[in-house]
Amino acid sequence: MQSLVGVLSAIPAASAPVGVLKLCVWSRWTAGLGKYKQQACILAPDGKTVIVEAAVEFELQNPNAQATNVHFFAGVQFKEFGLHHVEVSLDGVVVTRYPFAVVKVNQPAQQQAKK
Repeated sequence: MQSLVGVLSAIPAASAPVGVLKLCVWSRWTAGLGKYKQQACILAPDGKTVIVEAAVEFELQNPNAQATNVHFFAGVQFKEFGLHHVEVSLDGVVVTRYPFAVVKVNQPAQQQAKK
């Protein structure tokens, strides 16, 4: 049984670059038949620069079958703040693209004074 903890739509940080130890992209496929290749990538705010990417091949043996794919990225570095995108392709065709932000947050005055 799979469960998700820590689903996020933004990564808050005080300064850039921002390092993330573990980041996963989950997808579930159904209502298909055959062999497929899924690719997932994270794009920088320019919408073109690929920060990380991974691919996996899978098969749906009947229209009621399901495949859950998890791309595990370790040590991801976001060089800048802004709106990034996760892009998922199936057999070379982009099927979904969704945004998430890497946002600058201000440190409390006490923490800034200690530096």
